Amino acid sequence: MAFDPQSPLCAVEDIPENGSKGFSLDKHKTIFAIRKDGQVYVYKNTCPHAGLELNWMPDRFLDRDKEYILCSAHGAMFEISSGFCIAGPCAGSSLQPVAHTVEDGRIYLQR
Repeated sequence: MAFDPQSPLCAVEDIPENGSKGFSLDKHKTIFAIRKDGQVYVYKNTCPHAGLELNWMPDRFLDRDKEYILCSAHGAMFEISSGFCIAGPCAGSSLQPVAHTVEDGRIYLQR
């Protein structure tokens, strides 16, 4: 079943502050959202190093201190606010952001 872009991805409150949540848009495309300091960041769930999904368990995209996005396969670390890789085999690369808006407490993907 494909994701309906007219429907909200989720409510902002469905993502804990300093937490993350993954979503399947279809069987080949996954994304994740992070809520940090009152902001929401959404990225494609693909490491630029090897093209693998970042998480090893559902909704687990952050390091232990919840300061960076962590690739579970190779340990690459990405800034939450920019997706820029600061350490690991893809240092200098970036995650691909997903355009979105927040309206009435809900996250919507932009086409």
